[in-house]
Amino acid sequence: MNETSKKLGAHRSIIREIFEYAARKKKELGEDAVFDLSIGNPSVPPPPVVQETLQALLCNTEPTSLHGYTTAAGDIEVRRAIAEYLNENAGIPADPAFLYLTVGAAAALTSALGALLTPADEAIVIPPYFPEYRVFIEHTGARVVEVPAKEPDFTLDLPALSSAVTERTALLVLNTPNNPTGTVLSPEELTALSELLRTKEKEYGHPIYLVSDEPYRELVYDGLKAPSPAAYYDDTLVCYSFSKSLSLPGERIGYVSVSPRAAGASDVYLSVMGAARAMGYVCAPSLFQRLIPACLGKTADIGIYDKNRRRLYDALTSLGFRVVRPAGAFYLFLRSPEPDANAFLEKAKKYGLLFVPSDSFGYPGYVRIAYCVSPETVERALLAFAALAQEYRLREKES
Repeated sequence: MNETSKKLGAHRSIIREIFEYAARKKKELGEDAVFDLSIGNPSVPPPPVVQETLQALLCNTEPTSLHGYTTAAGDIEVRRAIAEYLNENAGIPADPAFLYLTVGAAAALTSALGALLTPADEAIVIPPYFPEYRVFIEHTGARVVEVPAKEPDFTLDLPALSSAVTERTALLVLNTPNNPTGTVLSPEELTALSELLRTKEKEYGHPIYLVSDEPYRELVYDGLKAPSPAAYYDDTLVCYSFSKSLSLPGERIGYVSVSPRAAGASDVYLSVMGAARAMGYVCAPSLFQRLIPACLGKTADIGIYDKNRRRLYDALTSLGFRVVRPAGAFYLFLRSPEPDANAFLEKAKKYGLLFVPSDSFGYPGYVRIAYCVSPETVERALLAFAALAQEYRLREKES
């Protein structure tokens, strides 16, 4: 028996644990008594083009063709459409010959990391980060190196990153807009990071790849755009999922795009294909592959997320909580009123509030609040937050 796999199965993601706890509590206490702000499960329906396209495909396509296998990398016409969109609209260099359709972002990340890492390598991550990064990296045998972002706005700590890059550094994982903070890295930061990595590549004489996790690329607010690192740094692999932009988390469709400008792009792509093959990630769901060309550039109604973002941020800060103002994604990063965020969660449960302690994100002392819920849920949850703030006497401490 593989003891590592057994351990992972026994100690599941805290996000999933809380999500399942919420489901049990809703059955026990009723839907209105539990405010599940734990998981990035979009409540906003997909844009109309999704249903329209699926209906057209189901009605007008021969079933064997529609539901049959595509090539392992995905239908070439779909890959061509995605590459064209990335080149023309997202500023991301892309080539259909270097694009691999995947079973969501998790398969994209594991395929990219499996392609690039060996047990002799180091991979840099930037806390706070999505907890599964560590699981995916350690599965390759590589060593995780953490370089925390800078408070209070959780931007890159470039001097610390420079010190952390060694001869063994194979890659850096970057996530912007960020889960869990909502931070969107600026063009200036990405330019500086790119210059740093190019300097280190010359110093050590080998490529240092950037794996860019971009499932929240379109979820930005206040007129911002989220630039992709691939527009600034050639040695980039973009990992993407349509789960968040199209509100399709359960359909598991995404891609890895190896920049055609990357060092050894052809070999890197072959390695992505090989890593995906070794893990059984071949031929992403064919129906949802064929949905994608009609939906490129479309999103669910992110105006609802923006309304929730502004309402929660303003209300929680007025109650005395310390909150990072997010520019993208659909999460708030809130400072725990006590050092132990898990203890904070246990107190919050008394009021039906459920969110995720930040320890598993590699950055203790905070909680992640997912606001991809209905505005009605937000309003009811704020009453519970007010009671929680009163328990901590936050307003008294402020004055």
